[in-house]
Amino acid sequence: MTTTSSARSVDPRYPIGKIELPARLEPAARAAAIARIAAVPAALYDAVRGLDAAQLDTPYRAGGWTLRQVVHHVADSHVNAYVRCKLTLTEKAPPPIKAYDEAAWAQLADANGPIGSSLLIVQSIHDRWVHCLRSLPEKAFTRTCVHSERGVMTLDDLVALYAWHGSHHVAHITSLRLAKGW
Repeated sequence: MTTTSSARSVDPRYPIGKIELPARLEPAARAAAIARIAAVPAALYDAVRGLDAAQLDTPYRAGGWTLRQVVHHVADSHVNAYVRCKLTLTEKAPPPIKAYDEAAWAQLADANGPIGSSLLIVQSIHDRWVHCLRSLPEKAFTRTCVHSERGVMTLDDLVALYAWHGSHHVAHITSLRLAKGW
């Protein structure tokens, strides 16, 4: 099989490219980002459907997390994201949003067990999160938080970030499946 130079240059850490946050999301772009967030549970489930334990325990790249850890990470991250959005919407002053040690979380026992509970968490969190986001007036998306690593972020920034994040990790799984012929 011949590989093009552009295919070889894709960084397996970023199969859909690195996140580039827009200055502001226009209403149509925001609706599209929220739709991407809404699509994550089904896309994640489809990405892992039919994989056996050995396949789930395969790293998506050399030195990377296993597919199992990726699924658990999406659950961990999106629980945090949901809470971050709710804090941004409800706190009077811009709330501080703390980063967490994702690598350390990925080493805990719950990030190396069966993926069913994490798939359910992603489904449940996304149902509530999307319902909340779709109910908000446009002005709400200008509310801010202060992320410990990224600095001041708007709710629009969080929406854009997590629309990318879910697709990013689903692509880790689907890219490996494609490469392995699974």
